[in-house]
Amino acid sequence: MSLYFPTAAAFTQQFRSNKDWLQETAISILKKGKIPRHVGIILDGNRRFAKKLGATNTLTGHYEGYKRLTKSLDLCIKLGMDEFSVYAFSLENFKRSEDEVDYLMRIFHKAFGLLCNDKDNQVRVRFLGKLECLSPDLAKLMRDVMEDTKGNTGLTFNICCPYTSRDEMTDSIKKNMQMVDEGLLDLNDVNQTTLKQHLLTSPLDILVRTSGEIRLSDFLLHQASEGCQIQFVDCFWPDFSIWQFLPILLEYQLYHDYMPGRSNYFR
Repeated sequence: MSLYFPTAAAFTQQFRSNKDWLQETAISILKKGKIPRHVGIILDGNRRFAKKLGATNTLTGHYEGYKRLTKSLDLCIKLGMDEFSVYAFSLENFKRSEDEVDYLMRIFHKAFGLLCNDKDNQVRVRFLGKLECLSPDLAKLMRDVMEDTKGNTGLTFNICCPYTSRDEMTDSIKKNMQMVDEGLLDLNDVNQTTLKQHLLTSPLDILVRTSGEIRLSDFLLHQASEGCQIQFVDCFWPDFSIWQFLPILLEYQLYHDYMPGRSNYFR
């Protein structure tokens, strides 16, 4: 009786099939519980990920980060979230080297073009930040994507690029003052509620930062100020899979009713 040993290709295919089955099972279990409406992620650690792999060019990490983002978006869609926000590029990132900024802009151009062509997932894409700071062709592409997807009824995908929370809150204050100048709002009525109404997203349920850094880096600070579960994860963004996300979501399902402000914060 001969023994059968699978080829390397067959073993790899079987391993992937098992991983897919495990992932789909995990998603099914999670969907039995409370799903967060809005999750935000600070995508950090791409360059250190490349160094960990021994890559001579750290730009490799940004491409791997882009691939991870597509998988994370797909996971959020499958879980049935309402809103998914990512910190793709800070206004402060323009201070990085010209080569790195140029490479990131090329990745954005490719990625955002694919979003425009994807007609199947019904994702509504929004770019939040100072688009006027980008090249005219990239800014036009981003506006085209928003226009093409504005009628979609699925998950809202907020890509913060180029963005800082301080800039967002400053714009909200300016809009309140403009309404006062136009007689649409009394100065005495300017308060936290009127400021929230001009922020770019709804409040966060979960905010995740990868790479082991313990700071929020000016990302959706007001949206994370109350009733938000904040998680600092000690893995680089390209390594952040469902298996790192799973305990965060389970913790949310266990404790979401006990988070201060959860029941009455802008709900």
